Amino acid sequence: MSDLTKKGQPNKVKWGVAQEVSFKVLKQRLANAPILHLPDPSLAYILRTDASDKGIGALLMQDIEGCKFPIAFASKKLLPREEKFSVIEKECLALVWAVKRFHVYLYGKQFTIETDHHPLAYITKAKMNNNRVMRWALDLQPYRYVVHVIKGSENFGADFLSRCVANDE
Repeated sequence: MSDLTKKGQPNKVKWGVAQEVSFKVLKQRLANAPILHLPDPSLAYILRTDASDKGIGALLMQDIEGCKFPIAFASKKLLPREEKFSVIEKECLALVWAVKRFHVYLYGKQFTIETDHHPLAYITKAKMNNNRVMRWALDLQPYRYVVHVIKGSENFGADFLSRCVANDE
């Protein structure tokens, strides 16, 4: 992949046997300890979300002794109609989709949402002129959460998941 970032390289990805083997090794390493941790119900959850032009991604984590460990990953390719949403709508869609996706972990618990999209910090406080975002804000009312804005460089997990979506969900 790093060869594709070199100056003057075409933007086409050549997928061969070596790339397929590397991809399978990466998938196995992401799915095995110490990367993924079992959730500890006594600890608070951290949910990071992000949206790109083509997909949305989410990363569910827990802070264990000062180190954040992933519990689950999720991503989804946007539907053609969703690709036409504004940036705030895509980011809000990513947030609502992720909360619903991880409902079994998050419902009834206080958790933190970390996003690099500053307007989402005001989703419960601001007067909304966008009916779609307002409806999604209502969907989030049963949950107890706090939104923290983080730097885009810190949101690499969810950012990666939102950009590397497959053809299917």
